[in-house]
Amino acid sequence: MADLTADLFVTLDGFAAGVDTGAFFDCPGADLDAWVRRESEAPQILVMGRVTYEALAEISSSAVDEASARMNDLPKAVFSNTLREPLSWKNTRLIHGDLAEGIGALKWESEVPLRSIGSLMLVRGLLELGLVDRLRLMVFPLTLGGDGREPAFAGHPRTGLELAGTRVLDSRLVLLEYRPEGVSPPVRPA
Repeated sequence: MADLTADLFVTLDGFAAGVDTGAFFDCPGADLDAWVRRESEAPQILVMGRVTYEALAEISSSAVDEASARMNDLPKAVFSNTLREPLSWKNTRLIHGDLAEGIGALKWESEVPLRSIGSLMLVRGLLELGLVDRLRLMVFPLTLGGDGREPAFAGHPRTGLELAGTRVLDSRLVLLEYRPEGVSPPVRPA
């Protein structure tokens, strides 16, 4: 059964986006670039919700840089009850219906790990269902206060986490890796 890793980029005050912030909250760095490249080169299925799918598809599907080309080539699964096929981003599978059943089936059938990037609402649902095997937070060294948008953990259920690892990138970013306490594997689909 494949593991599912949820990756979120957040500020110190817990926002996933903000007013007038560029890519990586305007905190680029060689270590961060290497981490992003290494993570995108690993075998995986990208899992996302509709909002993240639409944003990434718009950026990556027409871009010609190396990172976008890799994103285009990766298999992707988008969970949405509002999107309809055909989807414009190549290698993307649309999954409708119950999230627990869809992710459970994907975890059982996949020979490679599953990974979500962003998709705050999807991650919230996955945590509530106990389907996240690893939660990784890349913490950026700034607070956004009133300029913060998309509080990463607003509305999340209370979830116990066990620290599984830490790493400092570019002498200022902190990668925190957690495993949720008490995660039970999904039931194999019939």
